[in-house]
Amino acid sequence: MKPVTYAIVGAGDRGQTYASYAASFPEEARVVAVAEPTAARRDRILAQHDVPAENVFSDWRELADRERLADAVLICTQDRMHTEPALAFAEKDYHILLEKPMAPTADECRAIVKAVKDAGVVFAVGHVMRYSAYWRRMKALIDEGAIGEVVAIQHLEPVGYWHQAHSFVRGAWRNSEKSSFMLLAKSCHDIDILRFLVGKPCAAVSSFGSLAHFRREKKPDGAGDRCVDCTYEPKCPYSAKKIYLTGETDWPVSSITDDLTPEGILKAVEEGPYGRCVYECDNDVVDHQVVNLLYEGGVTASFTMCAFNPMIGRQTRVMGTRGEITGDRHTFRLFDFLTDETEKFDPEEKFAETGHGGGDFGIMADFVAAVSAGDPSMIATGADETLESHLTVFAAEAARLTDTVVKMEEYHKE
Repeated sequence: MKPVTYAIVGAGDRGQTYASYAASFPEEARVVAVAEPTAARRDRILAQHDVPAENVFSDWRELADRERLADAVLICTQDRMHTEPALAFAEKDYHILLEKPMAPTADECRAIVKAVKDAGVVFAVGHVMRYSAYWRRMKALIDEGAIGEVVAIQHLEPVGYWHQAHSFVRGAWRNSEKSSFMLLAKSCHDIDILRFLVGKPCAAVSSFGSLAHFRREKKPDGAGDRCVDCTYEPKCPYSAKKIYLTGETDWPVSSITDDLTPEGILKAVEEGPYGRCVYECDNDVVDHQVVNLLYEGGVTASFTMCAFNPMIGRQTRVMGTRGEITGDRHTFRLFDFLTDETEKFDPEEKFAETGHGGGDFGIMADFVAAVSAGDPSMIATGADETLESHLTVFAAEAARLTDTVVKMEEYHKE
């Protein structure tokens, strides 16, 4: 089989991850172009992949202006930089893998879906959870009737205290106007996986949540503006020194600077945004939120996102008429009401060493296979269902802001 060729647009952490699939499976895929404004990130791609010099760009528009030079494009730019390249590359007939979320507004999401469907290209969105063996095995058991009819689901995303501080207080996703609101930026994965497990559209949604802790009025007495010169820092669990000055260079350290020498990392903490006091940032996204969902047919689900916990796997409980499944993203247990026995499942993951429980390479494997076959139906997170789950996220945030229950039928009309 001829390898599928693809271009990387945005060579940050997600772009690097997806690009590395080609390095691991060169018989299946090849990176033949990169568009990235930061030279150090471009160089990391070039160090791993044999990209022709004429296919190296500092701006995605330069790539889009050229004749189509790859089978597919992987768009891994920041949230608010998805729509324009997605529309441009669909018009060029590129197959597209678009990092989640699709776009920061419902109208932009609809425009992207229309464009890829009009073009007839393979389209996938980076809801990588659907592509791990864990979630696929759980879904298969539900569909086989192992717990009877699903009645209700409880699902918790423990964001992790330091991850919240890194990404959503100091980091790129801290401010809804500069990126997107928390439920879209972080938890559209979770609303999507609930849709996957239930297998039916959402009919109504309500939501509550706020920014409870990372605010100026919560700042401890005597705390400074930066962690490096703060007398309170040794007592602060959110200390930038504690998170970044560990001697490690993997994520999250790799996302605060392109200079991963000890001196470069220290300089980033001393001078950059990731060294700021968590109580003195321009963050406005929530640090805890609950979403209640009613699905067609009467199944209910409750989802909780919370920052104040260790960063552990998502906790899920699926309750049916004949049994219950409980899981922690790594293993899950099925309790059978008829036998009162419990069976443990530890799904074997082909890509266990990659991120999101194997989902990062799982989505790449399916995307590459779908592009090779020219078959969009091979994508688990294709255009229509991804749009549906995104619209549920937008409706949930509208419900939180207006303190109402949003009926999806009415929301779609609006």
